[in-house]
Amino acid sequence: MLLCYSLHQAMLATISSQALSFREDLLAALVEPDPDRKCLAVAALAFDGEIVRDPPISDPRVPGRPARPVLISPRLVPNRGLGSIEGRAALCHAVAHIEFNAINLALDAAWRFGALPAGYYADWLSVAQDEARHFLAMRQRLRELGSDYGELPAHNGLWEAAEKTSHDVLVRMACVPRVLEARGLDVTPNMIRRLRELRDAETIAVLEVILEEEVRHVEIGSRWFRWCCAQRGLDPTPTFARLLAENGVLLRPPFNLEARARAGFLPEELPTGLA
Repeated sequence: MLLCYSLHQAMLATISSQALSFREDLLAALVEPDPDRKCLAVAALAFDGEIVRDPPISDPRVPGRPARPVLISPRLVPNRGLGSIEGRAALCHAVAHIEFNAINLALDAAWRFGALPAGYYADWLSVAQDEARHFLAMRQRLRELGSDYGELPAHNGLWEAAEKTSHDVLVRMACVPRVLEARGLDVTPNMIRRLRELRDAETIAVLEVILEEEVRHVEIGSRWFRWCCAQRGLDPTPTFARLLAENGVLLRPPFNLEARARAGFLPEELPTGLA
């Protein structure tokens, strides 16, 4: 009996140690400011167990990001046409910035919120690894166009949303993957159409991969949003509408109805429906 108890305690200590190591590795990747080193750290992350510790209070190093791009108000970010190489580079820079922020968002979703099922952490780690691949692919395309990440200004809207939703995983799942990331499903097809007219097959190839894989990312947000609702005895559809209203979010068309349906949206969750 004593031997069994000792073995059980040793197993619990091993699981706790593994969880602590994963949490520490998540934080190390999250606070890393260099984009290349961050992507390498994310690729090396592995999760094999369930985090059972309480969530961290805060860390002043979060999020890790380079000194450039300079962050400015969204209203001040220049709007360039796609007819020139400079315009297409600006588009690629904007997308690369979104993907870099998405790495931090996915890492933060796994690091910040504790005592959730193992699948939650595995899901958001997989998202972070996808976003790192997206960033590297778009950065490579940006270099092919004669620029690089950090050479143009950008805004901080995505991370500001992370800060506003840092207090509750339910609010995070509703307002980040199901609003901000879902918006990418809506706008990327039009980017691809415009680039097809310009015969920019290289940029299109990167955007098509991002668009398809982002469907799964948004679906992960939908799935864990509904899981959180079930745990709290909440009806997901009115809860989603209430959280959007409380956070000043207004969903506007156009919507990529087919992609949103695959990403877990119900017809009644959009102002115009999915029909």
